[in-house]
Amino acid sequence: MALLAQMKLLINLARIDGEVATRERNYIRNIGLANDVNAAEIEPLFEQRHDLIVPTDLTDDQKFDYIFSLVQLMKIDERMYKEEIMFCSKIASKLGYDEQVMFDLMLHVKSAAMGSDEVNALKNLTKKFLS
Repeated sequence: MALLAQMKLLINLARIDGEVATRERNYIRNIGLANDVNAAEIEPLFEQRHDLIVPTDLTDDQKFDYIFSLVQLMKIDERMYKEEIMFCSKIASKLGYDEQVMFDLMLHVKSAAMGSDEVNALKNLTKKFLS
């Protein structure tokens, strides 16, 4: 359930600039496939409209995964739009983060794959922004 909600938020973010680019689509698809979601379940999500629903029963690790994946997706096309940053800030706030978390995330999240040491260090860095 939480994964599906996360994928819908990612699709909403990808649509902000008008279209879901191939790299964005692949990123979202790979998150689903890595978590055993069937490709046949993923593809229709790209054609649907999704409400902005952020589950309230997430663990701190799940909250981090949500915001990390959103920022990584935002950076994947190497262009960050004001609307995308505002969207991510809004979701961060709904997840219980102080919106200042976006500054650290935008500085440290890479669009390419990151090592587990880098991700864990960033997770620890962002914990201070959780309320």
